[in-house]
Amino acid sequence: MRTRADRILVTLSLAVILSGQSPANAAATAQQPSNGLSYINPLIGTTNGGNVFAGATLPYGLAKASADVDGQNTGGFGLDGSNVVGFSSVHDSGTGGNPSLGNFPLFPQLCPDDGDINSCRFRIGDRKLHYANDSVTARPGYFGLRLESGVAANMTVSQHAALYRFTFPQDSDGDKHPLILLDLTDLWQSRQNASIQVDERTGRMTGNGTFLPSFGAGSYVMHFCADFFGPDIHETGVWVNSRAGTDPKHVFLTRGFNLFYLEGGGFVRVKPPGEDGVVTVRMGISYISSEQACRSAEREIPNPLKDFDRLVGEAQSAWTEKLSPISVKSGGATEDLMTSFWSGVYRNMISPQNYTGENPLWKSDKPYFDSFYCIWDSFRVQHPLLTILDPHAQTQMVEALLDIYKHEGWMPDCRMSLCKGWTQGGSNADVVIADAFAKNLSTTIDWELALEAVMADAENEPQEWSYHGRGGLHSWKKLDYIPYLDFDPYGFGTNSRSISRTLEYAYDDYCLSELAGGLGWRDLQAKYQRRSMNWKNLWKADQTSLINGTDTGFRGFFQPRYQNGTWGFQDPIACSALAGFCSLTTNPSETFEASIWQYLFYVPHSVSSLISLLGGDDAMISRLDFFHTSGLADISNEPVFFTVFLYHYTGRPGLSTKRIHQYVPADFNSSPGGLPGNDDSGAMGAFLVFSVMGLFPVAGQNVYLISPPFVEEISIRHPVTGKTATVRNIGFDASYEKIYVQSARVNGRPWTRSWIGHEFFTEGWTLELVLGAEESGWGRDVKDRPPSWSGDVM
Repeated sequence: MRTRADRILVTLSLAVILSGQSPANAAATAQQPSNGLSYINPLIGTTNGGNVFAGATLPYGLAKASADVDGQNTGGFGLDGSNVVGFSSVHDSGTGGNPSLGNFPLFPQLCPDDGDINSCRFRIGDRKLHYANDSVTARPGYFGLRLESGVAANMTVSQHAALYRFTFPQDSDGDKHPLILLDLTDLWQSRQNASIQVDERTGRMTGNGTFLPSFGAGSYVMHFCADFFGPDIHETGVWVNSRAGTDPKHVFLTRGFNLFYLEGGGFVRVKPPGEDGVVTVRMGISYISSEQACRSAEREIPNPLKDFDRLVGEAQSAWTEKLSPISVKSGGATEDLMTSFWSGVYRNMISPQNYTGENPLWKSDKPYFDSFYCIWDSFRVQHPLLTILDPHAQTQMVEALLDIYKHEGWMPDCRMSLCKGWTQGGSNADVVIADAFAKNLSTTIDWELALEAVMADAENEPQEWSYHGRGGLHSWKKLDYIPYLDFDPYGFGTNSRSISRTLEYAYDDYCLSELAGGLGWRDLQAKYQRRSMNWKNLWKADQTSLINGTDTGFRGFFQPRYQNGTWGFQDPIACSALAGFCSLTTNPSETFEASIWQYLFYVPHSVSSLISLLGGDDAMISRLDFFHTSGLADISNEPVFFTVFLYHYTGRPGLSTKRIHQYVPADFNSSPGGLPGNDDSGAMGAFLVFSVMGLFPVAGQNVYLISPPFVEEISIRHPVTGKTATVRNIGFDASYEKIYVQSARVNGRPWTRSWIGHEFFTEGWTLELVLGAEESGWGRDVKDRPPSWSGDVM
């Protein structure tokens, strides 16, 4: 069986014959780093709860076309053998909870009785069909499959519109009239009301609907404009439930009695499409109006019968440009790893989505991004990755967060479909702002406005803090912790998560102190430095932890604490993989989506203080080892990411390297189930990318923790400065027998620190790591450990 390298060489040999290039030059070309586009597999994470969007999209694009299924459909399509219920043009990627978007799906079919429109199947439960597994094709900018009816569906996108080609099988007489319906629904069936108007002559469908966000409060209105091309129009009309008619040409639907969900929409039947069997549909989407949806579609896809290949090509070019900063020499690393790596990079640029020009809530000259879903997940690795690979887009996202604050009074912790999403922990946009400031992301960001926005989170308790700001701020300021069963008549939200909110608020305040200090506000810096140590107030030194009745032998854990200072209790293993998942709605606890064991390690600004509380370096290592080998660590959820690399702070970076090899590739591969859990808008992919790259970010700080890459060499050209940064392994072997750094050099000079700053990327440094089979003394000295604030207020 030929390897990928064999195939590349065969292809190159053919090119040599045709071009006259010498064999020696062709061989040299074969050794050059490959184009990442060829490795991308959008189907990774379409099973096993990855919830990824597998369809066609541009980077950060509004239009996202995919098949929608009735199985694992949070991102629209799941490769789980379930049924296709429609093809829709807007989606989110890697979200949890309810399925997101999937508005106004189309569905093609041939009516069993061509003379009776009501022989067609309109309702979701009636029309759904299996797809042929071997027909599914997904690549950047393109998605396609074949239904068991024989109808093939292929789709691509522009920024605000999708283009579909439905190819119908030819019946024996070739005289049937294909039908394409539009359903006024979404994946979640959250529609509150909707309307459609069908033009009798052209078949154009326009309308809108009011829907609910999948993880937030309020509602949003989306508009559409669908046009049909190819065969002439045979007849048009609307349908409700299982019946349809050619008169009238419009319908308005509401939820109905007792919230009864009425199904309905419009339909077009076309004349027999001829030998190719193709009916083309262009679908424009807008949050402003159906007129704007039509204008965008007409501008971006002016020749629908000819534009399909152009759009696919432009999408691939756009993705190639976004991937172009990265160059990899695999050194024999597996195809599976390379596919997982590049696909992880790709998924980080699907969302947040650029809705600039599509915001009906206010007018602004600033960019507007949506689908920050949710920043609790994305601040740790996704936004730091975009800061490296696409600083222009990350700058726009920061400016969008600040513009949301300017017009709504708060930066979001989570946001989707123009709506406020539920808060999960602290005010995590604060960390995104601090990270951008620490890395000098852009000179166009209004840092004084940024300080104002972050201080609003820190000082102003909103009346409704379920969807923005911080709850319990009065207690936070008075008691220096968030109390268990807090009495808080000043604001209202889910009264839980007292431990995780205390820890996250503490780090948020540290990020605020760094921003304030950097802008010259020394009094504010000192104030928030003091508050950043509030995490210590929930430390219970004598607390034990048992698993199945057996004492783990560890003493000292965070515990909930009442307003009067007395202690409550939460089992340290509760909400872990050993004890069951905790959510906001079903079983809220004092930690959010993670156990006390996991939150034990969340003090990113003062790890040295945590190490002292635990009893020193060896005690910290013992805790980390137990956590990662007992089943308590859940790599499928973001809080565990940082814990993998915490050994650096004990002077043992080699143990971080050893630990990451426990999870990669065991929990990450290129199969449809190749993610350990929900991708969370790309966070899982970003964790893998940084792990393979060998530089893990401490979000909110100018710190990357060094660990040998999983490849021989990786280079990143900074899109703004044009400088190229390189991490190179000396003595690399793809069997990973030699994974420990023996020594390091930066730009040819010895480098003893186990961490490096963002200057590495902006100034284009070269980091060379000499590898060996045994852990060395590199990075062990206290002076070489990552920075950790001791708690001394200036």
